[in-house]
Amino acid sequence: MSGVVAIKTEDCLFQKLFYSLSSIQHRGQDSAGIILSDGKTLNRIKGMGLVSEVFRDTDLEDNDYKIGIGHVRSSPEACNKDYNIEPLVSFTKNNEFALAHDGNLTNYDLLKEILEEDGISFHTHTDSELILLLIARYYEGDMIKAIRKTMDVIQGAYSCVVTMPDKIIAFRDYQGFRPLMIGSDENDTIISSENSAIEILDIEDYRDIQAGEIIIIDDQGIKSYPSQNEQLEKHCIFEYVYTARPDANIENINSYMFRRRCGEVLYRQAPIEADLVCPVPDSGTPSAIGFAQESEIPFAEGLVKNRYMGRTFIKPSQKERDLAVKLKLNPQKSVVDGKRIVLVDDSIVRGTTSAKLIKRMRKAGAKEVHFRVTSPPVTYPCYYGVDTPDRNNLIAARLSVEEIRKQIGADSLEFIKLENMLNLVDKAEKYCTACFTGEYPIIEDKK
Repeated sequence: MSGVVAIKTEDCLFQKLFYSLSSIQHRGQDSAGIILSDGKTLNRIKGMGLVSEVFRDTDLEDNDYKIGIGHVRSSPEACNKDYNIEPLVSFTKNNEFALAHDGNLTNYDLLKEILEEDGISFHTHTDSELILLLIARYYEGDMIKAIRKTMDVIQGAYSCVVTMPDKIIAFRDYQGFRPLMIGSDENDTIISSENSAIEILDIEDYRDIQAGEIIIIDDQGIKSYPSQNEQLEKHCIFEYVYTARPDANIENINSYMFRRRCGEVLYRQAPIEADLVCPVPDSGTPSAIGFAQESEIPFAEGLVKNRYMGRTFIKPSQKERDLAVKLKLNPQKSVVDGKRIVLVDDSIVRGTTSAKLIKRMRKAGAKEVHFRVTSPPVTYPCYYGVDTPDRNNLIAARLSVEEIRKQIGADSLEFIKLENMLNLVDKAEKYCTACFTGEYPIIEDKK
């Protein structure tokens, strides 16, 4: 998972990139990078770690930069390498290009093999490099044609920002899997994965970039090049479940309200008698609030979160995830001791986090622990940007709900039904639910 930002401004470009990237830090915690342009050349600053760790006070001297892009990245296991840090840079036909990408290509292996047979060498393990190489290859003075030709070759999920020394370009795949939006005022124009990066600059006027749309931003203003073909939109519903911030407004749906309503629906679907409703923070909190309000069972913080820990789901290895759970969440004995607890979480992917939390809740004195999940069972891997590559790692792909309940040690276990969750969005057919159903909108070359 990744987050991208692109900004054109008259002043304080570095600071604005810093603040905007920081606001989407949840989308990537392993590395960060930016490209700054003074209108003539591109300057890159990148490193492993969080935004606040990569960019130092010495970087705040802004010079004459007016255009820039940025990226935060969470790496698949074994791919957390310095050479994979984005944005990536390419030089061709006396031009400089840089690209940052959120998503995953399903025909990457096939295209990479074709390019390598043509003598092209790769310097990273990222499909982002393939996109950049194709754009550079097809560029003959018209960036829109080069990107459109690239989009017609690549398949899968890609929300991308590109910069040349004098312009920014953004484009989103024909299904619109991953979010991408644009906002502007009289001083700034910004493109970002989520609206939080736009609102941090006090910009209130923003919209989603449409599936298949290309945007170009330069001294002449903003130009849009929509796709000429009717698109089969398939937005990622897991953005609302987990990935996006609670204040994200994606495709006219607010993540917080979606999660809260999932909690309400789940209680109506599977009522329970209990003493307290406790969230697994943070992504489970809105759903727990909805569950508590609908059930009239008191809401309580039974798990205390270490605010200095990142997301455990996107840690590269299982060992790191196990350790992170202990560091991140600690049961509050004074709250849960002797109580029947409803523990609400957004999803169960591997099952290891849930089992450890339930065990620790019981050790803290919980009399009963009932687990409620405000997404359906994740039974299939995602090939469009969420790192669940092996179906054997998905507990719901191997076990029934009752078997999962026994393995994680819950007194009861309920997942929201898919149809109940889809009732909370308009035009449910526009959402990708492949991780729940195995019905992949694009399946070519998936492993």
